[in-house]
Amino acid sequence: MQNPVREPVTAWVALGANLGDARQAVLQAFEALGMLPGTRLTGRSRLYRSAPHQAQGPDFVNAVAQLDTCLSAPDLLDALQALEIKAGRERPYVNAPRTLDLDLILYGQSRIDSPRLQVPHPRWRDRAFVLLPLADVSPEAVNAQDRVRVADQPIDVLPEDSP
Repeated sequence: MQNPVREPVTAWVALGANLGDARQAVLQAFEALGMLPGTRLTGRSRLYRSAPHQAQGPDFVNAVAQLDTCLSAPDLLDALQALEIKAGRERPYVNAPRTLDLDLILYGQSRIDSPRLQVPHPRWRDRAFVLLPLADVSPEAVNAQDRVRVADQPIDVLPEDSP
């Protein structure tokens, strides 16, 4: 950890997977996020199924986690990428199918624009698979215009007992 934050910051992380047991990978990622140093899982969305967006492959299981974290945004990004690697994530090409994808969507009110990290995530308002799960945990973060913008993107809530 390079730049710890003294007071916890609320951060939102989008979770997705479409290889292997995607549902289980997302559920395990919720647990792993809550065990990061100086971090507490304070909310989690329902699980959703969505078709790949600007990509190929099987449908995704998607969700959003809300965290209170003392990790800085770059340190949180490092931790997210380490969890992806632990889950077997490979990056053979852009938008390849994945065992686990963790994107830092929002980090408090921070605006970060570096070569390595952009917060808010530059495309979060254009993706139903982020907006709908985010609305589960933070309804105030998603407005009516956001919902209209993604209305044509197919997405379904997964039943609790679905495989």
